[in-house]
Amino acid sequence: MSTRSHSPEELGAFLKARRSNIDPAAVGLAVAGGPRRVPGLRREEVAQLAMISTDYYTRLEQGRLAGASPAVLNALATALRLGPDEQSYLYQLASKSDRQQPRKPRVERVLPQTRLLLDNMRDTPAMVLGRYLDILAWNRLATAVFTDFAAVPQRERNFLRMLFLDPAVRGRYVDWSSIARICVGYVRAAAEGQGGARLSELIGELSLRDPDFRTWWAEHHANYQTHGTKTLIHPTKGSTRSTGRHCTPPANTRPSW
Repeated sequence: MSTRSHSPEELGAFLKARRSNIDPAAVGLAVAGGPRRVPGLRREEVAQLAMISTDYYTRLEQGRLAGASPAVLNALATALRLGPDEQSYLYQLASKSDRQQPRKPRVERVLPQTRLLLDNMRDTPAMVLGRYLDILAWNRLATAVFTDFAAVPQRERNFLRMLFLDPAVRGRYVDWSSIARICVGYVRAAAEGQGGARLSELIGELSLRDPDFRTWWAEHHANYQTHGTKTLIHPTKGSTRSTGRHCTPPANTRPSW
C-alpha cells in the first residue's frame, strides 16, 4: 500500500464521484417528479444510509475534514456500494490502514434443537430472529399468518424491514405502531456500541424509505421488552390476540412470535 499522504480534497472528490454513480432505485429510493438536479444520490441520502449527520458528510466531501474513523469509513463503503479495491482506496485516501476494518460478523445459525421446537409449536406463529431481527427460521403458522418467508430474498428477510416496508407483514398487526416502536427500540439496544455493514445497510434503507422509522430511530429509545400481547389479523380467520415471549437460546438467536 502506498504511504503517500492524501489531501482531504482527494477524499472528498472520491466520495462525490462514487455517490454520483449510485442509482437511487438500487437503494430503494423512488424517483418521482422528473429527473433529479444531480446524478446519483444526494448528500443527505448518503448520510442517512451511513447513519451519520448530513453536516458531517458534507464537510467530509467538501474537504473540510482531515479524515474519518474506520467505523465511518466502513459505513460509507456500504452506503456507496464500494467493492474491495474501492474500499481499500477509500482507506488510503483517509490515511487509514484497511487492516483496521472490522472482521466479518459471525454467521448466525439455528440449532437443530431450536428448529425442532419451532416445528412443535403448532398453535402460534413463531420465528427465530437474529441480533438485528433477521428472520432465520419460522414455523408453518408464521407462513400462514404473515407471508411465505422462503420466497423473500435473504437480504430482505428481516422482521424490522418487513414490518415497515412489506404490506403483508405490516397489515397483520392491529396495533402496528406500538409493535413497530418496540422493534425499533429492540434493534437500537442491540446496536448500541456495535454497528457494522449489515446494520448500516438496514437502518440506512429504512431511514430513507419510511418517515416513521426515521423519526423513531432518531429518538434513541432502547427497548428490552421480552413479552406482551399482540392483536394479529389472520388472512382467513380475522382478528386474534396472541400472547408471546422472546427467548434467547444458544447461538444468539431469538425465537419470536
